[in-house]
Amino acid sequence: MQLKGKTAVVTGGSRGIGRAIALELASKGANVAVNYTKNSAAADAVVEEIKAMGKLGIAVKADVSSISEVENLVIEVLNTFGSIDILVNNAGITRDNLIVRMTEKEFDDVIDTNLKGAFICTKAVSRVMIKQKSGKIINVSSVIGIVGNSGQSNYAAAKAGLIGFTKSMAKELAKRGINVNAVAPGFVQTDMTSSLPEKVKEEFIKSIPLMRIGKPEDIAKGVAFLASEYSDYITGQVINIDGGMVM
Repeated sequence: MQLKGKTAVVTGGSRGIGRAIALELASKGANVAVNYTKNSAAADAVVEEIKAMGKLGIAVKADVSSISEVENLVIEVLNTFGSIDILVNNAGITRDNLIVRMTEKEFDDVIDTNLKGAFICTKAVSRVMIKQKSGKIINVSSVIGIVGNSGQSNYAAAKAGLIGFTKSMAKELAKRGINVNAVAPGFVQTDMTSSLPEKVKEEFIKSIPLMRIGKPEDIAKGVAFLASEYSDYITGQVINIDGGMVM
């Protein structure tokens, strides 16, 4: 599996799953644009890790829910690397609350970043890929978008919407030489999950046949596969990377 000469954009690439994806793609030879919204230090640290591998990387600030900022991101990546061959729509947030307490802003914020952000990034990058007549787009959904979860109606709606968006884009862009797929992570050890009480984690593990919490690297390897030539005949699919939690 080689991505030498390819350029990847990873949204939300400064930490957690996004960081692991950026490093995995770089390890396979790709140049990587690490997108971030606030934490420039974390993004710069990922870029330094990429450069330590002997690969090229840049950190690019952009709010994925802003059309103008995403368009500027695309311009910066093209000016630096000359192409965009891989887009990973990973940027995501949570604003958990029960429906009777959830505010409109909590709902809208999650939809804007997790779903609308993928739309804006895909629209901007697909123009580049259409001209190139090739490209791989990978959306990071979640098993929550498949089975739902109490207190996460906004997150579940966004991630389920992302699955539908993936399938529609796959059909729309296939004739342009662009593959569009998604991964649906299960319970993964990240900043968002590390703060959960141990009892909650233990209950999650009981529901996972492989009997362990996923690592960001587990997700990154699936994304790298979908970004590579090994997935050339795969499009419109959602790969659950969840240790068997959802079957």
